[in-house]
Amino acid sequence: MSQSPQFLRHPAILRQEEIRASSLQLRLADAITKFAGSMQFVYIHAVLFVVWMVWGESNPWPTLTLIVSLEAIFLSTFVMIGQNRQAQFQQIKADHDFTQQELELKTNTELTRAIHAMTTELLRRDHAKPE
Repeated sequence: MSQSPQFLRHPAILRQEEIRASSLQLRLADAITKFAGSMQFVYIHAVLFVVWMVWGESNPWPTLTLIVSLEAIFLSTFVMIGQNRQAQFQQIKADHDFTQQELELKTNTELTRAIHAMTTELLRRDHAKPE
């Protein structure tokens, strides 16, 4: 049973995903990055901050500033992790594609040479026939 083209995934990316799936640390980083980049993350934070500012403390600003700053440090780290992951995927895909293109070029060159040799031989035989 063959897959529809819309479901085919690049083999280099599939291998990289298998490697990432085998590491708990990488899976955790991917999950945090995915959640931190969602609107759900924004909504949860908005609600928590409003609740904290309205009902939590009489003067929430110093503590809130500290927590938001620490969170920004960690989130920027996860953004960089996500960017590094994307760059790694792109490099692996580019390397795979380059290798495949080089193989296709070599194959096409060999086929062209073989066709040229056969054409030359056919012409030689045709000209060698007595008329």
